[in-house]
This record gives sequence, structure tokens and C-alpha cells, in this order.
Amino acid sequence: APPGRQGPLPLREPGRREHRPASGGAPSALPLARRPLRPWLVAMAAAASLSPEELLPKGGSGKAEELEDELEEEEDDEELDETLAERLWGLTEMFPESVRSAAGATFDLSLTVAQKMYRFSRAALWIGTTSFMILVLPVVFETEKLQMEQQQQLQQRQILLGPNTGLSGGMPGALPPLSGKI
Repeated sequence: APPGRQGPLPLREPGRREHRPASGGAPSALPLARRPLRPWLVAMAAAASLSPEELLPKGGSGKAEELEDELEEEEDDEELDETLAERLWGLTEMFPESVRSAAGATFDLSLTVAQKMYRFSRAALWIGTTSFMILVLPVVFETEKLQMEQQQQLQQRQILLGPNTGLSGGMPGALPPLSGKI
């Protein structure tokens, strides 16, 4: 953001911005590529080539305050109506074309790899799930069925032969021991 600028800018249609001429005429929509130079950007570029002593005002501190007030008024008059996308796209202009194309290629490659990984993980999950259902679940169901049958046989043995026989695993058909004296 330019110095002295506060608060977010209103969002507009991407790729277009309203341009308000200094003469106060009606705003016109200019494409992003043909936007006019910003005065603060030109001033910053000019100031970059000067030494710190040359940047300081030669009058008193009163002149410096007047210049600051004047600059703030000019900045307030010039409202920049840019979208966030336009600002970010404008930042790319400071990099050489080779860096921009390499970054674009890297982004495209990473997007392609992410899409392929997503498709692969979906297919692998489908294959794993269906294989488990076809190969493993029938075995689990059969073992559960066998355990249920064994438990039912044990309960029947306990009912027929008594509670101690089911636990001790006595011979089927044998009589329970007598508790009396002989």
C-alpha cells in the first residue's frame, strides 16, 4: 500500500479498474495493461536515486510538515480502485519473464501432480475396500459363525448334563457323579 494509505480498497471486477482523471471527469474502465503510472510510484523511483541528504527539505521543519500535508491530500484525492487480484498481478511485474514463466510452470506441475495423486488415492481406496469386502469379510463371518455354533453346543451340554460338565469338558453321555455314600 502507498504511504499514508489506510483501510482496504473496495473490490471491483478483476482485470478492470475505474480510472478517475485528475480533471474530475467521469470514471472510465481501463484494462489492467494500460493503466497510468501512479505518482507515488514515480516519486519513489526518483527518490531511490537520491541520497538521504538530498531528500530532506532545505527549509525548516514547517516546510516538511506542509509537504507531508500536501502529499496526504493528493493521496486522499486519488482513490485507487483495484481488486486484490489486480494488486497481486501487478506485483508479478517486478520479476523477470523467466522467473514468472518458471513459477507458472512449477505451479502447473504441482497442480497436475496433486490431481493425479487425488485420482490415484481414490482408485487405491476403492480397490482396497472392495478387496477387503470380497476376501476378508467372508472369512470373518465364517469364524464368527463357528464360534456361535460352538457356544450353542456348550450351552446345550450345560443344560443336558449340568453346569459342571460344560466347564470341565466331561465326556458326553457319561453320568454325573453321585454325591451320596456307597
